[in-house]
Amino acid sequence: MSDNNKEAFDNAMQTLNQLATSHSTPKNFKKTISDLINDLKSEEYSVSVRAANAISALDDITQNPNIPSFVRTSLWQVVSTLESIRE
Repeated sequence: MSDNNKEAFDNAMQTLNQLATSHSTPKNFKKTISDLINDLKSEEYSVSVRAANAISALDDITQNPNIPSFVRTSLWQVVSTLESIRE
């Protein structure tokens, strides 16, 4: 993994971890975010494939009308960061 990819990946993981442990993130979204973190940590696929899968899942989450706006905004930041990861 290139240094840029590693830095982007680490930043995305840090933001997701903060959301997953925040008291102000609703429980149902915490579970989804935690599952996403586990998928990103999995070594089964290349980092770019994991990033692409995460972007797809995050896109679905952010479409939910019940998600708090601060969580949605943070998830959009994660999507932007993950989109910078390339092979």
